[in-house]
Amino acid sequence: MTFAAILSANRASGDSAGSLRASLHFAGQTLVEYQARQAVRAGADRVMILVGTITPALSQAVDRLSADGIAVALVRDMLSMVRDAPRDADTLLVADGAIIGQGYFDAMAGQEGDALLVTDDSRASAPFERIDAGQRWAGMARVGPDLLFNTLDMIGDWDLALTLVRAAVQAGARRVTVPQDDLMEGRVALVETQEQADLAAQAVLSHGPRQRRVRGAAEHYLLGPAARLISPALMRMQVPAMQVRIAAMALGAIALVPIELLWIGAGFCLLLLSLLMTETADRLDEMALRPLPVGWLAFVAPAFAVGGIALAGGGSTPAYLALMLAIIQLADRWNKVGSARPWAIFTPASALVPLLAASLAGALAPMIELAMLCAIASAGTMILSRRI
Repeated sequence: MTFAAILSANRASGDSAGSLRASLHFAGQTLVEYQARQAVRAGADRVMILVGTITPALSQAVDRLSADGIAVALVRDMLSMVRDAPRDADTLLVADGAIIGQGYFDAMAGQEGDALLVTDDSRASAPFERIDAGQRWAGMARVGPDLLFNTLDMIGDWDLALTLVRAAVQAGARRVTVPQDDLMEGRVALVETQEQADLAAQAVLSHGPRQRRVRGAAEHYLLGPAARLISPALMRMQVPAMQVRIAAMALGAIALVPIELLWIGAGFCLLLLSLLMTETADRLDEMALRPLPVGWLAFVAPAFAVGGIALAGGGSTPAYLALMLAIIQLADRWNKVGSARPWAIFTPASALVPLLAASLAGALAPMIELAMLCAIASAGTMILSRRI
């Protein structure tokens, strides 16, 4: 059953006058944008953001979400909320400035009826709103349409979140308790400043989503683990994934120069570095819950890699190998590899590793022949393992 999400973007941050908690930087975007992507990943089919003032940062966040196909709207008054809120589905409410791990979004999405995410009263939970003598609200609630619209009818001031939480408590909503360890380690937090958001990001993103698709041999065993080591540091430095992707394209183009000059080993090293940067950009997008590109942007760096392989050898076999690798790369990116295991998916990066070793050993020609056989076997494995 689908549901809607209501996010709050009203409270000021502690950094500077006029800035909002919702506009704090988190995972390469604003915090409210990250919350929206979490809600959509958990199953929300629309997102409403409660705002007092529409700032440029909020407008840009809405534009980016809309560009990714997420139905999102800014709500400034009660009439808009009454018009936009669903009358036949539940609503997931997220507190202003709340940083909550994706697992709790998924857990609340699986609840039936009214539910509250709570934590026991302690020093670690002090920033959260107290709901009774022993517990505090941990920043998320799921409410049914009856409770939502009854609350909208009775409130006068525009403080929907806390009023809904109090109404849910009075209605005896089911409670999902957050362990104290998650509070102590920052996986559930309420932040007011950029410094607090950065600290919480280290905890949340270290337990963030892992890629769910099957990858090629080199990506799975070599480039992927390296990218997981590099990407958190780039995320903390607020390096956008697109900049890393563009740098990978540029490096791939530069790599063709030494290959043309017959410095094959140097060119292959640059191509592998280019593909590592592409994998890192993918990881940054995954950490930010953005969809991975599947259009031409995803294939520029691999295209330079297969072009470099074609240039490196003489005769027709390197060109045929490059064509086979390009087809395998398309299948890998579009998740059309059947049930083939990672070691059986011979992507351009997977070919570059043995080709680099062979070029350094002066045995490039026979390795190209062997790589061609591996590519044929890989394509055959993907075709035969597909379920009809």
